[in-house]
Amino acid sequence: MSTAAPAAPTHVKPIRRIAKSAGKTTLAKVGDVNAKWYVVDATGRTLGRLASAIAVRLMGKQKPIYTPNVDTGDYIVVINTAKVKVTGRKLEQREYDYYTYYPGGRGKAALKDLLARKPNTVLEMAIRRMLPKNRLGEQMLGKLKCYKDEQHPHAAQRPEKLEL
Repeated sequence: MSTAAPAAPTHVKPIRRIAKSAGKTTLAKVGDVNAKWYVVDATGRTLGRLASAIAVRLMGKQKPIYTPNVDTGDYIVVINTAKVKVTGRKLEQREYDYYTYYPGGRGKAALKDLLARKPNTVLEMAIRRMLPKNRLGEQMLGKLKCYKDEQHPHAAQRPEKLEL
């Protein structure tokens, strides 16, 4: 038996070191998010395209701190919802169902009629269907403010104009 120490290996693999900041995920907490206020003009904008862009902003998906279980979205004030446009024959063909909770109280309303009577409702329904279907989605929808003309009562929040 030999008492000599074993020979050192001639080829040693370098150890890969990862930076300490790499791999750390920032998760938003409920009180940490600062929501901004934005004004969007719906004049001449297509209904579905406008609704999807607003839904992304309400969820906060454009922010790097986006967390699915926290409301990281901004407040959106939509003006001129009566001037939104739809393409194709949707004005005549699209119908919305409603129920009055009375016997035989199921009804249908055409998009053309709804845009004439309640233009805010049409945009809100389109956006609602693009948000999560839970309490968090309802909270996000509370940050949406729709008005059929240029006037809105949110000047005190100093909303920025947003081009989508």
